[in-house]
Amino acid sequence: MKSIDINTLDISAPKLIGKQWMLITAGTPDKFNTMTASWGGIGFLWNRPVAYVFVRTNRHTAGFMNEQKKFTLSFMPESYRQDLIYCGRNSGRDVDKMANTSLKPMTTAAGNVAFEDAELVLECRTMFQTTLKEADFLDFSEVAPQWYDENNPMHVLYIAEIADTLVQD
Repeated sequence: MKSIDINTLDISAPKLIGKQWMLITAGTPDKFNTMTASWGGIGFLWNRPVAYVFVRTNRHTAGFMNEQKKFTLSFMPESYRQDLIYCGRNSGRDVDKMANTSLKPMTTAAGNVAFEDAELVLECRTMFQTTLKEADFLDFSEVAPQWYDENNPMHVLYIAEIADTLVQD
């Protein structure tokens, strides 16, 4: 993969994240986890390009993100859709996602874990995180009941600087 200036990308974040989905990966090359996500965005904040993602507090990946303070977002070709579904439905606490999918992890020059066949990888450095709280919703009853209950805890919002942008050579 090669590094490019993120400003050269012509992307639609709602399409890229909401429709194509992404793999959020955190940890070290020796011990990491990845999960599928379709909530988040890409923008500009604090005079730098940023990505923001939402991860439930009980997700296995959250522990790695909190420990490492860096993560990658890998956007895979459509041919990996079943692997993304698997990584979204199964916890790395219970299964070996790499053994049960066709995903091939790679280590970036910065030491982050991403995936060889990704069309796009964003290497991110966490700058801010906060757990969503019921009291902060302007109308909790309108949005939250379908997403949050005793089995589905609140998400943590991570805002991260996009430190590098990688694409296929």
